[in-house]
Amino acid sequence: MQDFGRVVWEPTPEYFDGSHLQAVMRRLQVSDYDDLYRLSIDSPDRFWKATIEDIGIEWMEPYQQFVDLTAGPEWARWFVGGKLNIAQSAVSRWARSDPRRVAVAWEDERGRSARLTYGELEREMTRLVAGLRALGVRKGDTVAMFVPMCPETAVAYMAIVAAGGICVPMFSGYGEGAVASRLTGSGAQVLVTADGFHRRGRWIPMKEIADRALEAVDGVRAVIVIPHGGMPDTPMRSGRDLWWEEALAAGSPAVGGLEPMDPNDPLMTLYTSGTTARPKGTVHVHGGMPLKMTQDLAHCMNTGEGSVTVFTSDFGWLAGPGALVSSLNLGATSVIYTGAPDHPGPDQVWKLVEKYRATHVWLPPTLVRALRNHGEEPIRKHDLSSLKVLPSTGEPWDTDTYLWYIDVVGQRRLPVSNYIGGTEVGGGILGCVLNRPITAAGFNTAIPGVAADVFDDTGRSLTGEVGELVITKPYVGMTKAFWNDPERYLETYWRRFQGVWLHGDWAARSEAGQWRIYGRSDDTIKVAGKRFGPAEIEEVVLTCAGVRDAAAIGVPDPIKGSALVVMVVPAGPETDAAEVRATIEKALDTALGRVMKPSAIHLVAALPYTRTAKLMRRAIRAAYLGTDPGDLSGMDNPEALEAVAAARPSAAAGVD
Repeated sequence: MQDFGRVVWEPTPEYFDGSHLQAVMRRLQVSDYDDLYRLSIDSPDRFWKATIEDIGIEWMEPYQQFVDLTAGPEWARWFVGGKLNIAQSAVSRWARSDPRRVAVAWEDERGRSARLTYGELEREMTRLVAGLRALGVRKGDTVAMFVPMCPETAVAYMAIVAAGGICVPMFSGYGEGAVASRLTGSGAQVLVTADGFHRRGRWIPMKEIADRALEAVDGVRAVIVIPHGGMPDTPMRSGRDLWWEEALAAGSPAVGGLEPMDPNDPLMTLYTSGTTARPKGTVHVHGGMPLKMTQDLAHCMNTGEGSVTVFTSDFGWLAGPGALVSSLNLGATSVIYTGAPDHPGPDQVWKLVEKYRATHVWLPPTLVRALRNHGEEPIRKHDLSSLKVLPSTGEPWDTDTYLWYIDVVGQRRLPVSNYIGGTEVGGGILGCVLNRPITAAGFNTAIPGVAADVFDDTGRSLTGEVGELVITKPYVGMTKAFWNDPERYLETYWRRFQGVWLHGDWAARSEAGQWRIYGRSDDTIKVAGKRFGPAEIEEVVLTCAGVRDAAAIGVPDPIKGSALVVMVVPAGPETDAAEVRATIEKALDTALGRVMKPSAIHLVAALPYTRTAKLMRRAIRAAYLGTDPGDLSGMDNPEALEAVAAARPSAAAGVD
C-alpha cells in the first residue's frame, strides 16, 4: 500500500467562511464537502449552475441544455443554446462596477513596472478589437501570440477573444522552427509579437525570430509589434508590420464591441510541446477552459475580489492564458513578470510578493527546490505577511522540499494548494480544497466536477495502489479535439479504456480521499517486474546529502528488462562523487528495495527543464541512449542535454 504522507495543514474558519466553495455549498444546500463532491459528479448540471451563478459569469443568451452527449463522451457539447463572450465576464463587467481596480500589474527584471486597471484594460481591449477588425480579423480567424508576459499581452489576449478570434499562444523562448510550425498548423492570419525582452540579462530578439519563421509561412497578412524593449532598429516590413499603437488606432471604436459566441466556439488553440512526435494543438472553447480554471481558482485557491496573485508562467503554457482569464473572471489582480523569477537575485519573487501585498504566489516544485538552495535569507528579508495561499503545479513534489516550503515560506500557517491537470483538460484534475486537511506533497481531493479514478492495466479501479490516472466522465474544460487531427485525439486519450479519458499520469488514492502523483506513466521504470514512477525514485535521491537535483530514467537491460539510471546535479563543486553514489545506493535500497539499485549514477551540471519547470525525462533518456528526442522547442536550457549525452555509455560497453 502507498504512503500518502502525514497531515501538515488543518483547515481553519478563515479559509472557508465567505469562500466561493462555501457559497456554492449553500446554494446547493449541502453542508458536507463529500456530499458536494458526489453531487458534482452525479448532478453536474446543478453543480455548474450554482458555480456559474456564484462566480457571476454573464450570458448574452441563457443556455437551454447543460450538455449534449449525442456524439459520445469524446465530443461533449456544453451549455447548448447559450451565447456569451468570456471577455464580458473577465473585463467588461468589472470595468462597469469598479473601473479603478487593478487588473494587471507588471514588472521586468530591469525594474520597469506598469499597472492596468479594469477600466484601462477594457478601453485598450476595445481599441484593439477595432484594430483587428480593420485588419480583416473575423469570427473564427486565428491570431497567434509570440510575446513575453507584459501588459500588452493581457490586452491582446482579451481583444482576440472579444473579437471572436481564436488565440494561438506560443512560448516566448521558441526558435523560428517552432514558431513557423505553429503558425502553419493553426492557419494564423495575424501575429502579435514584440521587439524582444530580457531574460537573465540576455536580450531575446523576438521580432527577428518571428521574421525568420515567417519566411517559411504563408497566410500571415499582418504582424503587430509591441515595442517592449524599446529597440528603435527593430526590422519592420512595409505593408505587413505595424507597431502596437498603429494597430490600436487602425479601427473605429464603433466596431470594437464583443462578438456573441456559442459556448462551444473555439477560443484558443494551445500547442503542447512534447518530447515525442509533433506538438498537439488542443482546442479550448468559450464555455470550457475559462470556466473550468475559474472554478479551480475559486474553489481550491480561494481566489476572488481582493486577491493579488503573483504568476511566474510564460504565456505560451496553459498557466499563462488560463490563470490570467480566470483571475480576471474573479475580479482579482494578476502580477506578471518578464524574465526569470530568480533574476536578478534569488529574492526576486519575494520582492514582488512584498511590493504588491500578494495573497497568492504560484511556484512549481522545481523552482522552489532551486530557491531553497539559496537558503532562508532571501525570504526572511521580505515581508510576506500578506500571503494567504501557496498554489503550486507543474511537477510532483519531493517531501523534503515541500516541508521546507510550508515551514519557511508558509510559516506553518499557510496551505500549499497543490494542483495538477494539464493543457489537454483545461485546468485541474486533482487539487486541495481549503476546508479539508492537507498531507505533505499530496492532494486532498479530485476537483469537484471531475470524476477521477485510478485504473490498472485491465481497467479495474484501484485504491491504495499506483495506477493510471483516468477520468470516467467528460467535464467542462476538456479539450474539444486536436486542431485538424481528430483521430490522433481519440487515439491519445480515449481508446485505451473505452469511453474513459486516459490522462497519462501515474497516481494513487487512499480510502480517505488523499491522492499522490508519481509522474508521467510513459516515464514509468519497470525493473525485474517491479514498476516505479520516476518521481518516487527521485524523492528518495533528493533526500541524500550532496544532491541538488535528480532525474531517474529506465534504460534497456538484457536481464532485467530495464535498468535504473540516475542523473544527479551535485550540491556544489566540492561534492565527493563516490560518496554521493554510495549514499544514493543505500537510500534507494532502504526505501525501495535492492531491485532498485541503479546500474549507473551520473553527476551532471544541470538537468533539462521547460520554462514552466517541468523536468524533461524523456529527453534525458533519449540523449542518454542516443535516440531522437523529438520536439524540444519548449526546453528552457537545451545545453543541459549535452552533459547527459556525454555520460552515455558506448554501445559495446552497455550501461555502466
